[in-house]
Amino acid sequence: MAEQFRVHPTQITDWKPQLLARAADVFGGTKPTADMPDLTVLHAKIGQLALAR
Repeated sequence: MAEQFRVHPTQITDWKPQLLARAADVFGGTKPTADMPDLTVLHAKIGQLALAR
């Protein structure tokens, strides 16, 4: 895989446990928790700041 995707073999070794730990979140479609910010509000603020600049 490392050769196919041109990444270091250690990186794949690091990614595997991360995927196994979070696969349900990635593919299960869990809903964001209350402590996660609303991205639409943040994107709107970024747009406002960009226009003001």
